[in-house]
Amino acid sequence: MEQQEIYSNVVRIISKHAKNEEALKTLSPETHIINDLQVNSARLVDIVLDFEDTFDLEISDDDADKINTIGDAVKLVKDLLH
Repeated sequence: MEQQEIYSNVVRIISKHAKNEEALKTLSPETHIINDLQVNSARLVDIVLDFEDTFDLEISDDDADKINTIGDAVKLVKDLLH
């Protein structure tokens, strides 16, 4: 799977849980999921589960704890797929 496809899927999944609609208009790899998009920690669990289903992989709790930005999520998924 190409990085752009991973990025698009990650953004689609995270966007469903974002509370800050304005921040969705200016997404980048540096966008912080909790601070910028105002995703609460309970929704982060849903996001990780969506990642696992969408990309058919398993994300450990330690790896999930390292996801802070969209770029972190893309890198983790890419690393786990290869």
